[in-house]
Amino acid sequence: MSQPSTDTRPHRLLSLDALRGFDMFWITGGEEIFHLLAKATGWTGAIIMAEQLSHPDWNGFRAYDLIFPLFLFLSGVSAPYSLGVRLERGDDRGKMLRKVIQRGLTLVLLGIIYNNGLQIKPLEDMRFPSVLGRIGLAGMFAQIIYLYTSTRVQYIWFVSLLLGYWAFVMLVPVPGCGAGLMTMECNPVSYLDRLIIPGHLHKDIHDPEGLVSTIPAIATGLLGIFAGNLLRADERSTSRTQKVLVLFVAGILFLIIGKLWDYVFPINKNLWTSSFVMTVGGWSLILLSLFYWIIDVQGWNRYAWILAVIGMNSILIYMAQHFIDFEHTSERLFRGIVKYFSEPYQKVFYAIGYVIVEWLMLWFLYKKKVFLKV
Repeated sequence: MSQPSTDTRPHRLLSLDALRGFDMFWITGGEEIFHLLAKATGWTGAIIMAEQLSHPDWNGFRAYDLIFPLFLFLSGVSAPYSLGVRLERGDDRGKMLRKVIQRGLTLVLLGIIYNNGLQIKPLEDMRFPSVLGRIGLAGMFAQIIYLYTSTRVQYIWFVSLLLGYWAFVMLVPVPGCGAGLMTMECNPVSYLDRLIIPGHLHKDIHDPEGLVSTIPAIATGLLGIFAGNLLRADERSTSRTQKVLVLFVAGILFLIIGKLWDYVFPINKNLWTSSFVMTVGGWSLILLSLFYWIIDVQGWNRYAWILAVIGMNSILIYMAQHFIDFEHTSERLFRGIVKYFSEPYQKVFYAIGYVIVEWLMLWFLYKKKVFLKV
């Protein structure tokens, strides 16, 4: 007779799905609500929110810069749950490696489809880098490191990626510019991307999801894996409260390091600089600690499913909102109510309706247990 399991490690976190849903909410219509609200009302709070829900031109950091790396971080958090169990029971690493590579390349392909659709274009009109491609490649390499190295070596990888990228950006000269410049025209990251990436770049001379800046993004995925390892740790050795504290304190330390590093290596999402990795890593750790404490530790999870509905089909809604006209559906569905408001407010309510229509579709799929798994 087999002995009952005494493993007290969690096997799925509602907080992880809810945080992923919170993250996806902003890029599937949430940010547009606040931009339109700021225009319609002129409220100071709405204007501040709208400003934070936009990207700086080059250097700097705003809340909207966190959305993309947070998703990559959360993909890393999931890795110890999806791969860790299989490693512990001795499954073949080769099979897991093939699955990891398959998922990474599938996301790259979906990213190309997202950019270009299913149509034949001249090569010079194609854009190959993408958000999904960055998540796919960076997450893939982070998981490969996780599969084949010890925790100590993973930490070494993390530090080496950040220090090595710093040295590369600041020391490698660009023809006609020299070394140490971080303008869009004269940094070595954009220069190499122009040489090696076929098709066109998003900003002609630079692509924020380019190939070279994917290298430090691997560290973002690794940081998520470190957090996932902590959350999976046996609660007999590390309590849930201790996990929350470690995540939160680590997040504060990362923010401090990121701010200090910013003085010599500016925070820059376009280049995914090492200071940017530390800054978004700090905020990601803090958000994860808060969601984990509220939902999984305190058990205040009655409404967490509202966000989890989005988080459990995140790739599907990211693709769908690009190809399905949810705006038209919102206008047809809510026209009878919205027509009683003035025009600036009509746009706000239609934006809210846009999000509601998306959520209802995801809720239907959730109830039917239909999830897009890559």
